[in-house]
Amino acid sequence: MSMMYVAPEQQMKDRADFARKGIARGRSVVVVRHDEGICFVAENRSQSLHKISEIYDRIGFAAVGRYNEFENLRIAGIRHADLRGYSYDRQDVTGRGLANAYAQLLGTIFSAGGEKPYEVEIVVAELGAEPEQDEIYRLTYDGSVVDESRFAVMGGQTEAISRTISDGFAEGMGLADAVRLAVRGLESAHGEDTTLGVESLEVAVLDRSRPQPRKFRRIPRAQLSELLAATPETADPSEQTDS
Repeated sequence: MSMMYVAPEQQMKDRADFARKGIARGRSVVVVRHDEGICFVAENRSQSLHKISEIYDRIGFAAVGRYNEFENLRIAGIRHADLRGYSYDRQDVTGRGLANAYAQLLGTIFSAGGEKPYEVEIVVAELGAEPEQDEIYRLTYDGSVVDESRFAVMGGQTEAISRTISDGFAEGMGLADAVRLAVRGLESAHGEDTTLGVESLEVAVLDRSRPQPRKFRRIPRAQLSELLAATPETADPSEQTDS
């Protein structure tokens, strides 16, 4: 039986195209810095299948693509963080370390010829003690890591969303402003006259003002409605409660 030869460059291109197409079919996620932390906003109608999750005390996780694949990554990240925190110290668990571990795993899967590449794109965000210490890492299907300074966009129409977020982003903006900006960005991917209601959104934050060591909290729909309706003068992130 004759074997067909495929050049390594073509094989890598085919695998990259395959992964990108799978990711592009997913609904987008936006991660934005604000004055008291980092905000995660996803277009997600499910109340049980989350795109946004907590990994460790000050570290959040967001993903787009195939749910079973990024759920495996989420669980692996939690185990990695728990083991390191237990073996050494909780302060030794960092977003950078977790991003590096994910990059190695995704890179190995992508370059291996025996299995298909993961159709996922993920963000690992770590809340710093001060705003300038916040870190946002975006990882692609092939293990590439991008250190984002202000915001990160993943999923379908990233160019339109990124353009909207970039035009409206301001250093030091409040939580309500960050949520509304992220929602406007997600709506821009659908064209004009599109409005995403709270039932279409999943929102969570890493909240620096929280006194507990664990800074991650979800924003329930009732309070999300208040945030979307609030003005910068009336929005107060400290009034939000846990879900």
